[in-house]
Amino acid sequence: MSQLTYKINPMPEPIAADKLTRLAKLETATLGHIYHFGFAAPEIAPVLPGKTVVGTLCTLAIPGHDSTLLHHCLAQMGPGYFLAVDRLGDRKYACWGGGVTRMAASMGIAGGCVDGPHTDTAEIREQDFPMWSRGASPITTRLYNTGGGFNIPVSIGGAAVLPGYAVLADECGILFIAPEDLDELLAAGEAKTAKGLKNEARVSAGERLGDLSGATRMIEDTLSN
Repeated sequence: MSQLTYKINPMPEPIAADKLTRLAKLETATLGHIYHFGFAAPEIAPVLPGKTVVGTLCTLAIPGHDSTLLHHCLAQMGPGYFLAVDRLGDRKYACWGGGVTRMAASMGIAGGCVDGPHTDTAEIREQDFPMWSRGASPITTRLYNTGGGFNIPVSIGGAAVLPGYAVLADECGILFIAPEDLDELLAAGEAKTAKGLKNEARVSAGERLGDLSGATRMIEDTLSN
């Protein structure tokens, strides 16, 4: 019967530190030119401005009014991990507030996101904790012991994700990357970033964006036919 109430799986293997270091130098908006999977809906936005974090994903799914498993599973985590909370469709009850933030910060957790609301914005700001959510709510969860799942497949803002994915979260949003895609995406993102820096310098020097992107040639070719 317990498996129908709580599903608690082991912690995932951490993503290699050198790969996370490379990932931290990229932007979600850059990778959005290349990759089509794992982007959370833009409604899941940063609570605090100016934060960019990377980490290894842990997942949590808890029902709308109950945060019992969230309180428990935080103690299983540690530095370098990022917690994504699937609220199973709830948009009313805030499971993540000041107490959870203080615990997460004390554990050295890299950051967190909730597919639903947070609360206690001032305490999140006080802790300077990297957090993403669908906005603030004054209505909080309780400890009802109704169940949930830790490190199970979840959906975060329409992205289907698994524990052990790499995470890049910044002011533009959150990207979850399957480990088997990470090496190729890092290389492509680094190349895209380098090209973008060169193009920025050329635009600043007076070149036209349409000429650089090829958009002007496309339109001229179409109009000439």
